Amino acid sequence: MTARGKRCGPRALAPVALALVLAAPACGRDAERTGERLREARSRAAPAEREWRTYLADRGASHHSPLDQIRRANVARLEVAWIYEAGDAAQDGTSQIQCNPIVVKGVLYGTSPSLRLFALDAATGEEIWSFQPAGGRSRLLPNPNRGVAWWAGEAEGEEGDDERILYTVGHHLYAVDARTGRAIRSFGNDGRVDLRDGLGERASSGASVVATTPGTLFEDLLILGSRVSELHDAAPGDVRAYDVRSGAIRWVFHTIPRPGEPGHETWPPGAWKDFGGANAWAGISVDAERGLAFIPTGSVAFDFFGGDRAGDNLFANSLVAVDARTGERRWHFQTVRHDLWDRDLPAPPNLLVLERGGARIPAVAQVTKTGHVFVFQRETGEPLFPIEEVPVAGPGLPGEALPASQPVPIRPPPFVRQRFGEATVTSRTPEAREAVRRRLARLRTGPLYTAPSLEGTVEFPGMDGGAEWGGAAWDAETGLLYVNANDVPWLLQVTPVPVDLDPARSPRAGYLVVCGGCHGADRRGDGAAMPSLVDLASRLGPLDAWRVVRHGRGRMPPFPSLRWYEIGGLLWYVYTAGDREAGGEAEAAGGGGETRYLNVGWQKLLDPDGFPAAEPPWGTLAALDLNAGTLAWQIPLGDYPQTLAEGKSGLGAESYGGPLVTAGGLLFIAATPDEKLRAFDKRTGELLWESPLPAAGFATPATYEAAGRQFVVIAAGGGKLGRPSGSRYVAFALPAEDAPGVVQGGPR
Repeated sequence: MTARGKRCGPRALAPVALALVLAAPACGRDAERTGERLREARSRAAPAEREWRTYLADRGASHHSPLDQIRRANVARLEVAWIYEAGDAAQDGTSQIQCNPIVVKGVLYGTSPSLRLFALDAATGEEIWSFQPAGGRSRLLPNPNRGVAWWAGEAEGEEGDDERILYTVGHHLYAVDARTGRAIRSFGNDGRVDLRDGLGERASSGASVVATTPGTLFEDLLILGSRVSELHDAAPGDVRAYDVRSGAIRWVFHTIPRPGEPGHETWPPGAWKDFGGANAWAGISVDAERGLAFIPTGSVAFDFFGGDRAGDNLFANSLVAVDARTGERRWHFQTVRHDLWDRDLPAPPNLLVLERGGARIPAVAQVTKTGHVFVFQRETGEPLFPIEEVPVAGPGLPGEALPASQPVPIRPPPFVRQRFGEATVTSRTPEAREAVRRRLARLRTGPLYTAPSLEGTVEFPGMDGGAEWGGAAWDAETGLLYVNANDVPWLLQVTPVPVDLDPARSPRAGYLVVCGGCHGADRRGDGAAMPSLVDLASRLGPLDAWRVVRHGRGRMPPFPSLRWYEIGGLLWYVYTAGDREAGGEAEAAGGGGETRYLNVGWQKLLDPDGFPAAEPPWGTLAALDLNAGTLAWQIPLGDYPQTLAEGKSGLGAESYGGPLVTAGGLLFIAATPDEKLRAFDKRTGELLWESPLPAAGFATPATYEAAGRQFVVIAAGGGKLGRPSGSRYVAFALPAEDAPGVVQGGPR
């Protein structure tokens, strides 16, 4: 059914038909109509265990559903059940929807590209209410959103239950009434909390602090990490627990330890005041029975040079178990010491139970960008598979304090390749192979942990994994952990820049400091996530560009600390650099004295035609047996549209968004740039079904039951890997006649 409640046939995604069935979301419904639609939706609700009430299915991030109405035998009969047009997609392809929606009491909650929150009847896709956060439909919001949290408790001082949606927009955490869509004014400051509060001087001066992944609930606490800048002015990555009723901070875990706290000795003196990052942007898992929260952290800022932060740098790049009621550390394991490669832990860990010698062991499994899975005993942190030390290959940059080695689990085996060389160079065409080989001769290559360099170090897998924020799915029935992965090389190259640089005096050097780390020294970006600035004048006027630098947009953080004339100098350089660089008049970095090193751009290592420089597959889907520590199966996942245009398929592609596994023997995943949702046999990896989407589904699907019918829903938001932006949620189900137990007016 469409958002207006009209039935769609199985070919509803054909372009002409799609235009006929889509309708704009309703808005401004009065309270009576909202209440009526809420009651209708709830009358068709399934029991809690048959819904999708939490981001990634549950607080253990299992991505698993017990539903089995859709099975291997009938999945080929799936058809479009309804489509919801969320609206406000950016025409320039910069917006995304990364939301994994939740379904509670027959109501689906999700977000639009501009982070408008909405509630839908989960059985029909009809809108119940909509909440527009402060600032309206701004395209300058600095972060995508991967989901929301639902909490229920007894209302204080009122009759009835208290149900609220907690979700983040920019640097604010909102509390919204789950039944009416209205802000809960008693929460924080008139319904919202500023995430920068309590983070110290850097955050209060305007440093970027947002939360891409929803917080995780434990009792009356919302435990929340953050995403911060990756430059030297980054805010601290402290993890906070907020009171769900008042918005007050109940506890804080300092990821860069302060004096007297464990791990403080792994930093130079005063580091907790001088450095930021080490943040938990990927999400947090909670074991409610044991009262433990498991926090995966990322690298400290700045990512690629650590000469000023000698030591292991706890608790960056660590899995940290803390008391969920107090934030007190119970145990930790650091997966990368003194990170110089941007090897953040990219996803919330999976909580699972393993079988060892007839005993059931509570475990926690953490996937990584390097393609490893670290598995620990959940209560003690004891590794459940052996871990060895591998050397770090130098030389490091002048002044760097390279770690001697890094920990790597022996089992399970890595699910991506980990060294780039002659054997992995593309053979797509003889010309492409020879071009990559010539370039490779000028670059530094080596084992997994090879130090950054001025000439450029090949990082394989790249900075986006391996595993990415979509994370892994756990299936207790098979004992398999399913993970989609990127398998393409990147180039890590740095350039020296004086610490005392004044961007206003040297616009080119200022550009390198502020912009070059993402858009590259040549302003060309990577052609996908990091757009080129060479032709900026044709896409964005100076005033709009000034606003983007000041306030941020999409993946780009804001730079509120830059003075107006410094932004002006940067933009003058961007708009005019082409002519001046062509004439050999580019400015030198300038400055003098102490030197720091900056990344010259997020660069994928590509062949001359824009394809990954490695031999396919460029993206995979793998199943790992965590009881045996083995790889059960692995297949290429998805394709780039460019390879399909050449008549080639099955080469794999980068993917963003994770898998969903069900008791019906199926694994569903979108995530790839070829704009499809697929279903695989979870035991063998056999492709059983696929359907086109109106835009790439760079999100994790959800499944739930409503009106006796199992649905699979995916946000088709596009906006990555060069794909157009979209704004639709698409729900699939079996035809009504194939779904036993379908009801029209009441619960099953």
